[in-house]
Amino acid sequence: MDVPALLLAMPAFLGAVLLIAATPGPAVALVVRRAALRGSAAAVPTVLGLEAGLFVWALLAGAGVAAAVAASQAGFLVLRAVGAAVLLWLGGRALWRALRAGPVEEPGAAAGPVRRRWGGAFAEGLLVQLANPKLAVFMIAFYPQFVPAGSSPLVTAALLGLLQVTVETALYLGLAAGVGRAGSWFRRPRVRRGLDATSGAVLVGLGVRVAAASR
Repeated sequence: MDVPALLLAMPAFLGAVLLIAATPGPAVALVVRRAALRGSAAAVPTVLGLEAGLFVWALLAGAGVAAAVAASQAGFLVLRAVGAAVLLWLGGRALWRALRAGPVEEPGAAAGPVRRRWGGAFAEGLLVQLANPKLAVFMIAFYPQFVPAGSSPLVTAALLGLLQVTVETALYLGLAAGVGRAGSWFRRPRVRRGLDATSGAVLVGLGVRVAAASR
């Protein structure tokens, strides 16, 4: 591997990663909503799930699988349909909670099923990333630009993926901590309903965009 060439490309890579991570999307919506309603600690598994999904796509991009999926009309159509369904389901669930206006759960409540809740939050984040067709297209267009000539695409993609995961994890956990500090305000019934309605509308809108988007 041409390490000096890879290091020279890092400033551009990190700048692009920061811009991508700061762009509002399903990941940001999930992290904000979970941190606002259940506290910053409850957003940790969501962030880990999102970043696990990102790293999987990085490996698939390095192995050429992501390119094959994006190039296959049927494969991309299936991925797009699954991605849209996941986002519409998450958005619809949030909108239903806003309409139902049930009781607000405080952070730390129901200590018994904590492991199950963490598992569900991790799986939610993972599923959102794995079912994101735009992420597959992004990976095959973005990562190859930073693979030095003569280097292994898989190894380089794994290293770049780890770097992106590290940066995004720090940013999302910082976002969760900031939102979590205002948790008591977010958990007021009227504010919580507004947050559910807003995040639900955002996720449904993103789902519609994914369903209608082309490559």
